[in-house]
Amino acid sequence: MHLSNRIADVVAAAPTAVEDRPAGAAALSEVALASGLALAMTIALGAVVIAHRSDRLPALTRLMERMDRSRFFGTVAPWAQVPLMVAMVSLITALLGMYWDIALHIGLGRDEGPLANPAHYPILFGLFGISAAGVLACALPRQDEVGPSGVRLAPGWNAPAGGVLLTGAGTYALLGFPLDDVWHRIFGQDVTLWGPTHLMLIGGAGLSLVAMAVLFEEGRTATERTGRRTSPVATYVLKASLVGGLLIGMSVFQAEFDFGVPQFRLVLQPFLIALAAAFSLVVARLWIGRGAAIAAVLFYLVVRGGVSVVVGPGLGELWAAVPLYLAEAVIVELVALRLAHRPIALGLTSGVLIGTLGYAAEHAWTQIAFPLPWTSDILVEGVAMATVAGAAAGLLGSLLVLGLRRNLPDALRPRLLFALALVAIAACATNGVIATHPEDLHGTVAVSDAGSGQVELEVSFDRDPVAGEPAWLTVTGWQGGAGTDGLAIDHLEEGRDGVWRTTAPVPADGTWKTMVRLHDGRELTAMPVYLPEDAALGEPEIPVEDGTRPFDEEKLLLQRELSDDVPGWLWLAAGSIVLLCSIALVLGLGWGVNRYARASRPDVGATTTPRVPA
Repeated sequence: MHLSNRIADVVAAAPTAVEDRPAGAAALSEVALASGLALAMTIALGAVVIAHRSDRLPALTRLMERMDRSRFFGTVAPWAQVPLMVAMVSLITALLGMYWDIALHIGLGRDEGPLANPAHYPILFGLFGISAAGVLACALPRQDEVGPSGVRLAPGWNAPAGGVLLTGAGTYALLGFPLDDVWHRIFGQDVTLWGPTHLMLIGGAGLSLVAMAVLFEEGRTATERTGRRTSPVATYVLKASLVGGLLIGMSVFQAEFDFGVPQFRLVLQPFLIALAAAFSLVVARLWIGRGAAIAAVLFYLVVRGGVSVVVGPGLGELWAAVPLYLAEAVIVELVALRLAHRPIALGLTSGVLIGTLGYAAEHAWTQIAFPLPWTSDILVEGVAMATVAGAAAGLLGSLLVLGLRRNLPDALRPRLLFALALVAIAACATNGVIATHPEDLHGTVAVSDAGSGQVELEVSFDRDPVAGEPAWLTVTGWQGGAGTDGLAIDHLEEGRDGVWRTTAPVPADGTWKTMVRLHDGRELTAMPVYLPEDAALGEPEIPVEDGTRPFDEEKLLLQRELSDDVPGWLWLAAGSIVLLCSIALVLGLGWGVNRYARASRPDVGATTTPRVPA
């Protein structure tokens, strides 16, 4: 039974209803329309592929020839450069849609339907573009243009390994759309970034940059086989853009923290920052050269910061804070001064320093820029998780670069290191999502009307609610409406009398969901202040009034839409399927990097890289 149903037995519900929205899956008419749109785009893509493979698309051939003559774009074979450009534009489009979508959900709550949410369109087109870029990468090269890492698709048709990986990553992300609707039909809507099918969207898009790096190297070596001189500046810029995109993709997992409404423990934020920083910036420095870690961060700040500007001031939605990563980039560059010739040592050392010194730098930045600054509550566990994540991600980054250099050590060692790093990251993530809630905590609220549907609150607890400094103790109101007026966060301040007070009026009417949120140690709990009636869910209103109410699992308040009568085994089975698909994607990327690394070296104009120590 939902918490609001239990409280309804204690408080009287007023008959004020809010606009109803469907609480489950999309209407079948919208599913059919979206499926028809996807089918039409797939048919169009197939027509392009068939026309090119049969030499009946001269416009595309001319475009590739023109790019091949360019000193800048000709650094990479055009059959790789065209898909890379399509994929990068598609990624930025999907990124814009994702942050716009998150802002809309925080302000408005669940969708009226997938096609009624304008942010879904750039996500859909962006993810389709990533998958389409992979298909193009497989279709554009001729048989004799693909190197020894190519994958045979049919007689006379070899596809670059990077193209196969990019197709897989993009398709995996794109499948998150229809599977999300299936998930909603079974479990109700999960208004959180970290829903299993939502993670498919993010993970497939973010990890597609690994596939793009492999494709870049295949295209570059193909150019070298022709004996053509490539531009070092162009190579540097193109690689820095790819790794900057990788940093962006790895950072999307943090988006709930960026907006200030995370539904998981705060220790996950430094963990995710260290993970993204160590992996991406180690790749940048080892793969590109001096200053590349800083160059990648600058690309990230321009694009990721630009998305925040477009979504925030541009579209009038909520502002998303931006992790800086500058300190982490400097750390990697300094470590490389001594360890650039030892990639694995560089990755591990950089990761440990990112988890400690980088943690300190981002801690300071959260005090300035983030709605929920880091506190001493997460210091020990946060540093420990960030350090493990940084070391594991730095190791993965160094292995990726060794693969891109075709310089991997013996067959067993990289696989063992790869597995150990993934296990360490999975263990930290699992620890971060395990939360508890107190069984005996109650809060007594005294309400003062502040006008315009706002109130000021005094909250007293029946026992000391925190041990030391909490990760957060706030009054949070969200889903109050479109734009910047849809979210309100006020940090409660404790008075000498032991009563906690709001520092500014908070909303408590209309569509707002307003609650006291407490995160201390492993406990995540909340107490409703005001919740509107939700006829689609059969949930009564929880009015704002003086009185005592229990704290309970905050997920019951943040995700009222989730069905509470689905058996646990079904959720476990569905989640396991998504997990297995995710593991398959990661292992597939590892296979692709290993295939490229183990392929025989080109025999014409090839450059070789000497073995380097770990």
